[in-house]
Amino acid sequence: MARIPSSSASDDELEEEDEEEEHRNLVPQNETKRPHPNSALEIGHLPARIGGRGFFSRKCCLHFLLLPAFLSLLIVVVLLFFYRGGSIGGANFPLDRMRESELRALFLLRDQQLGLLKLWNRTRSVALDVSAPPSSAPNSTSVRTDLAKAAAFDEFRSALFEQIKLNKKIQNALLSSHNVGNSSSSGTSDDNVFFGMSGPGVDVCRKVDRPASRTIEWEPKKDRYLFAICLSGQMSNHLICLEKHMFFAALLDRALVLPSPRFDYQYDQVLDIDHINECFGRKVVIKFDEFSETLENKMKIDRFICYMASPPCYLDEEHIKKLKDLGLSFGKIEAAWPEDAKLKMQKKRFVGDIMPKFTSNDEVIAIGDVFYADVEEEWMKQPGGPLAHKCKTLIQPSRFIYLTAQRFVQTFLGSNFIALHFRRHGFLKFCNLKPESCFFPIPQAAECLLRIVEKADVPVIYLSTDAAESETNLLQSLVVFNGKQVPLFKRPDHDTAEKWDALLYRNKLGGDNQVEAMLDKTICAMSTVFIGASGSTFTEDILRLRRDWGSASQCDEYLCQGEQPNYIAEND
Repeated sequence: MARIPSSSASDDELEEEDEEEEHRNLVPQNETKRPHPNSALEIGHLPARIGGRGFFSRKCCLHFLLLPAFLSLLIVVVLLFFYRGGSIGGANFPLDRMRESELRALFLLRDQQLGLLKLWNRTRSVALDVSAPPSSAPNSTSVRTDLAKAAAFDEFRSALFEQIKLNKKIQNALLSSHNVGNSSSSGTSDDNVFFGMSGPGVDVCRKVDRPASRTIEWEPKKDRYLFAICLSGQMSNHLICLEKHMFFAALLDRALVLPSPRFDYQYDQVLDIDHINECFGRKVVIKFDEFSETLENKMKIDRFICYMASPPCYLDEEHIKKLKDLGLSFGKIEAAWPEDAKLKMQKKRFVGDIMPKFTSNDEVIAIGDVFYADVEEEWMKQPGGPLAHKCKTLIQPSRFIYLTAQRFVQTFLGSNFIALHFRRHGFLKFCNLKPESCFFPIPQAAECLLRIVEKADVPVIYLSTDAAESETNLLQSLVVFNGKQVPLFKRPDHDTAEKWDALLYRNKLGGDNQVEAMLDKTICAMSTVFIGASGSTFTEDILRLRRDWGSASQCDEYLCQGEQPNYIAEND
């Protein structure tokens, strides 16, 4: 197998090593000495000897009997000589000419590869120009145009890279006919697809540059609050709901009140709440206890203006009772758009739709659960979010979780690893009810995973999953690249001999389900490449963190993205 040069090698060194490798593989076959077909039998004087006195002697009989055997051997030697490309008197045979043509084709392909690599390297500088911030403040149209340009350019880079891969595969196919020794190695014709791809300026899974963003200021008015209510799904859904609440609070010039742990999750265990306020340099988010003290235990939601019409504010009787048990009083719950109750899909809404409906001079308002709200999607999915602040991201893991994730990566994974969110539990039925199923058989999932391993060239895969051991064992057995298994590593259970998670247990956070889920997200967000589960909000929250932190790569994608499962069960 060819020696792979380090990433610090120069382009000239890569070319010289490739040429030396090809000479080692190809030249010996062409320099092999050809056998000389000199006959070992002298039969020219046979008639004279036959005519002699001892024709019927024992020695002559032996010569006569061995003659057909020697002639047969001579014919076999000549045929083998011709088959192996031998020549007589300097004459060329078809096999000789075919091998010479293969050599010429290899050298031409090598020249083409060098040209493609130079073009690939030039795309890096062009990519910086495409992603550079505009000279003037961006508007909605310019942001969309810039994003479209960036997407088109990424598509071009992807197509160029596929041509480089194809070029190398053709070279390997031509080389396979010249291999010396065990021919079974030809089965790994893709082993060196990326040989020559490492080096300065060549980065297949490069980081995605943060594009220019469109943001608004968040400057709450004094004594004006928006009470957050998030009910649908689990923690990941609630975090998406909280992010949308922050957008609404900024539009309406209100501070956001986080719900009580008796009504919702204990957010300060998994999120860095102080970090949010520090990013704005002012108090924009307050905890429920602080809100209660501010209103001197006379808590009231003055207006319930529901974004969701059915059920209003996504509230049922149980949750209405829980709100009242917190000491909150409120009047009638009304929908902003009652006509939406008849719709199966939420309408897209924009700032112009929101302001007239939710602007109010009341002290405390609530708009209910907004997880399903389809509002200003382009703003919401920008790196860093839709609000103007001085940090990379607003909603991020607590300091304890972040440090624990770093210690885990240093202990087990290192700087170069793929993270795979492999959602399975409850996903089979969920995915099969969608127009395009997202639940893939294990062998198909392994094939998709190996394509990313080939591109990213990583030694280990971090596996964040709820799959049964039988599924992960089968997946591990199929993830084999270049004849070696690529380890799938799951976060181990707590062990006092290991110190990477000591910080969580010292602060009585270890073993908490929500803390461990956020720890998994954080580890995935730190990976070189992330492969997510389509349709999972857990995956979407990881993608948000990667966009915001600047860790997103060109190779990030959903598992088997763009494919359908090769087998889909019927629905019950």
